[in-house]
Amino acid sequence: MTIALRRRLLAEFVGTALLVTAVVGSGIMATTLSPDDVGLQLLENSTATAFALAALILIFGPISGAHFNPVVSAADWFLGRRAGTGLTARDLGGYVAAQVLGAIAGSVLANLMFDLAAVGFSGKDRAAGHLWLGEVVATTGLILLIFALARSGRAPVAPAAVGAYIGAAYWFTSSTSFANPAVTIGRAFTDTFAGIAPASVPGFVLAQVVGLAVGVGLLAALYPDAGAAADQVVVPTDEDAAISRRS
Repeated sequence: MTIALRRRLLAEFVGTALLVTAVVGSGIMATTLSPDDVGLQLLENSTATAFALAALILIFGPISGAHFNPVVSAADWFLGRRAGTGLTARDLGGYVAAQVLGAIAGSVLANLMFDLAAVGFSGKDRAAGHLWLGEVVATTGLILLIFALARSGRAPVAPAAVGAYIGAAYWFTSSTSFANPAVTIGRAFTDTFAGIAPASVPGFVLAQVVGLAVGVGLLAALYPDAGAAADQVVVPTDEDAAISRRS
């Protein structure tokens, strides 16, 4: 028996929505509290995002694995398909749809919480080669981290590790580490600190797909049997844990 797909999709929708709400909402709050210090704004935004992401993985991980990210779900399907682990193609389609819709809903919710128009398309241009390279690096590192943890039996530390990685990648990548196509799309729906112009979204998403491919290629070299642990990504679901205890 597996957790019903509708429950897993609801978890991915709500989890991704709350993640984007945290990203956008903390960005709005940061610009309100520190209007003249962009560095401090980024620190406030990245800290809130890192903590929120870790908490959300703890909440929703036992239900859906807490992917919240189409590239993570795609890697889970691709690496696990030969071993019969991870997501099915049907699951993948549902996860991606839930994540994208959740990300858009998260931006709308953040806008409304701060008394802004529900939808305000961002005017922040982020189209540049060095930013795309930053997204490749950020996404590659995220894929490596998640699957290395799963393959080495350390998936339970994923909430802290993934939150820490994203918080750090805000600072060491030129793009501030979106590393997530759904979040990228969602952030186009807010004309605030965390926004991205709709015209810049395709370049970021393409860079993230390249990062996915690079990450999967490196996993093949470093962890050739990573697909065997695809059902432990990002964290094991309740059924996975139960099976592990019985075996």
